[in-house]
Amino acid sequence: MRRDQPLPNIWLLSDARNDVGLEAALANLPEASGFVFRHYHLDEVSRRARYDELAALCRARGHLVVLAGDADWPADGCYGAPQALGTRPDRLRLATAHNAHELTLANRAKVDGIFLSPVFQTRSHPGGECLGARKFHELVALAECPVIALGGMDAQRAAELNWPRWGAIDGHLR
Repeated sequence: MRRDQPLPNIWLLSDARNDVGLEAALANLPEASGFVFRHYHLDEVSRRARYDELAALCRARGHLVVLAGDADWPADGCYGAPQALGTRPDRLRLATAHNAHELTLANRAKVDGIFLSPVFQTRSHPGGECLGARKFHELVALAECPVIALGGMDAQRAAELNWPRWGAIDGHLR
């Protein structure tokens, strides 16, 4: 993907909770969606093997493959805190942000996109503070690049939020 192309609207993020169903989830994503491979729970050798399997499935469906962390594996982009993304011109740089300060850091780093979370309550952080629709839109207004809503998102929530670009870990992706 060229960095000047629009980011996909739908994203799937991986972790230990959804690993068992990732092949089916990737097959069910609309073509040319985005996939963020995290899998922090695996050792380096197992993580690389799982990455290679899932990246091949993604490429067959035209999905972007974004890698969390600093491994130098073939990927369309990298994902993480803005200060940890580096400056590789050949990769998309997708930052995480949870508040105005982190969003400002992402703007300063001139990232290509921001995963802003948590918009709504999530199973990964039950009872945790979330942005809600009003605060989400206030923060989006500060962003200097595309924003991807994350946290309790699914297609219905995206419609309620009136936001086209969103990602999920546990959510239904259609």
